[in-house]
Formats: sequence, structure tokens, C-alpha cells
Amino acid sequence: MSGEMSRLLGRWGEEQAAEYLRGQRYRILACNWRCRYGELDIVARDGKTLCFVEVKLRRSERYGRAAEQVDGRKQQKLRQSAQAYLMLHPEDCPMRFDVIEIYARDGRMDRPPQIFHWKDAFS
Repeated sequence: MSGEMSRLLGRWGEEQAAEYLRGQRYRILACNWRCRYGELDIVARDGKTLCFVEVKLRRSERYGRAAEQVDGRKQQKLRQSAQAYLMLHPEDCPMRFDVIEIYARDGRMDRPPQIFHWKDAFS
């Protein structure tokens, strides 16, 4: 798969995740928020809880679950990015980190993906 196609598929996966969250009555506050520590794929509100959502897209589980890619190093980067976000957008509410796995069957965007949502995936 070309780099451009891979980027398009990644954006599509993030759009699918945001749409899924809206369907679950989350309010999307930011998508692809960037800072010097990295990127927050989605920042959303689930009722009174602020959620930092990492989206992982795969074509299959052939090489393991997508959520397994959010290792300790990635979690640390997400925590740092969340702290940077909170410096600019202060919040006094419960917070959590979620992971959404998107499985694009055969790497195709013309089929509905499988979506798995892991709430409070790490502390």
C-alpha cells in the first residue's frame, strides 16, 4: 500500500471513530490536535468525562490486536499531549484515555468497518 493510500485510510479510520463516538452521544471537541509531544486523535466529552481517544486502524488481527500497539511509550506520549491540551483548555472534570480499534476489511474504505471501543484503556 502506498504512503498516500495509507494516510487516506488512516484519516478514514479516524472519521469512522468520530462518527461512532457521535452515535454514542459523545461530543467531539478536537480531532488531530497536535503539540510538541505528539498528536491526540480525538478529544471528546462523554457526559462529564473528558476522553482522549487514540484510534488504531488495521486490516485484520493477523499480527495482533490494534490496541496492543498502544504500548508504554505511546501511552506516555499521549499523557504528555493530554497535559499540553489541558494547559490550553483547562478542565476540572474526570478524564480517561480510550482506544478505538478500526478494522478495515481488506484495507477497503467502501465496506463498513468493525469497531471496538476500549474505555479507560490505560491510566
